[in-house]
Amino acid sequence: MFLDIVFMVSIVLVADARSPHADFVDELAKSHVFGNRISDNVMEDALLDLPDLVRKYNYPFEEHFVATEDGYILGVHRIPHGRDSKNLPENKPVAFLMHGLLCSSAEYITMGPGTALAYILAEEGFDVWLGNARGTYYSRRHTNLNPDARFNSTYWKFSWDEIGNKDLPSMIDYVLDYTGKSALHYIGMSQGTTTFFAMASLRPEYNKKIISMQAMAPVAYLAYNSNPLFLVLSPYGRELEKLASLLGIGELFPRREIYTLLGKSFCADGAITQPICSNLLFYIAGRNDDQHNATMWPVKLGHAPAGISVRQLIHYSQSIINKEFRRYDHGFLNNIQIYGRATPPSYDLSKISAPVFLHYAANDPLAHLNDVDRLYRELGNPMGKFLVPHPEFSHADFLFGIDANTLVYNTVIRIMKQHDI
Repeated sequence: MFLDIVFMVSIVLVADARSPHADFVDELAKSHVFGNRISDNVMEDALLDLPDLVRKYNYPFEEHFVATEDGYILGVHRIPHGRDSKNLPENKPVAFLMHGLLCSSAEYITMGPGTALAYILAEEGFDVWLGNARGTYYSRRHTNLNPDARFNSTYWKFSWDEIGNKDLPSMIDYVLDYTGKSALHYIGMSQGTTTFFAMASLRPEYNKKIISMQAMAPVAYLAYNSNPLFLVLSPYGRELEKLASLLGIGELFPRREIYTLLGKSFCADGAITQPICSNLLFYIAGRNDDQHNATMWPVKLGHAPAGISVRQLIHYSQSIINKEFRRYDHGFLNNIQIYGRATPPSYDLSKISAPVFLHYAANDPLAHLNDVDRLYRELGNPMGKFLVPHPEFSHADFLFGIDANTLVYNTVIRIMKQHDI
């Protein structure tokens, strides 16, 4: 199996990495553009790139690179052990974390020690690995395609189907080969669950490599999606894709300096515009004032958005319109060539034999209770559904919620420890 995967440098320890926009923001700070409204700690965390951010809190950090069978070079990050406990590099169970749409591995780190899931898992005795999907900030290279090529979006002709079918198997094989393990725990958030379901149904041989799959805010079916923006745009998905193709646009929301500037000048504590930032998040991901930590806006926007392809959004829009969980619709003729049929086939969830645990919320507009129920019924080996015991808990709260540790992570970790092999 490994013959089909090209492995790049087995391990690169990044000692002096710095955010690509750090100098830019430093100059703004020196010129007092931000005033006195921002704490030094939040500003520093927003400036630091991921390796330095992790090391700032005295955690070990490794960056690995994996190449997929179709030439995408993926950055995979590792926190091999804890800082305060379980801090010896001994044999540990592996936890592999996969991020959601618009994010990167940073989503499991930015909230800091004691709050961010990657740190918590390391302290609980897990060897923590964090994947990055093709096209994101840490996986933005290819053996021969240029993601920045003008009027040539060939690099970006992928949806989350390819992320599940090609990226995840490559990263999982690499992690297992590197650690000498036969299986690992998989934790996915939102799109990180979608891509798992795609992988485990299209490549069922990978189910045996999963000890447990912990799905936070699981997204497969979107028949009951209530996100107003997606509902408005989804009927025009095909037209928007054609327009983007004509304009040579394949990428959306890459990581840029402007997001850091917006986070620090408009979304920080003391800014009169901070409520606008929070309300935009609530509009997309559901409102929950109780769990929202607005102080961390500069750090969040210092690391996200991290870039996606147009097709990733279009693929979700297709799920909303057809109310099914199907592979990407390439159009009548291309579907016949690729799938051997005029319409894209459904992902066969019954082939997923890995133990799957669903963690979901009542106020999540992107993972509606009815869609989660349907997913659970159709999975080949569903092991449990866990409704977050907070009526207003919503989509982004799984990552950034003030009480995510006690409301979600404690349950996830307890299950993982019960199923260790």
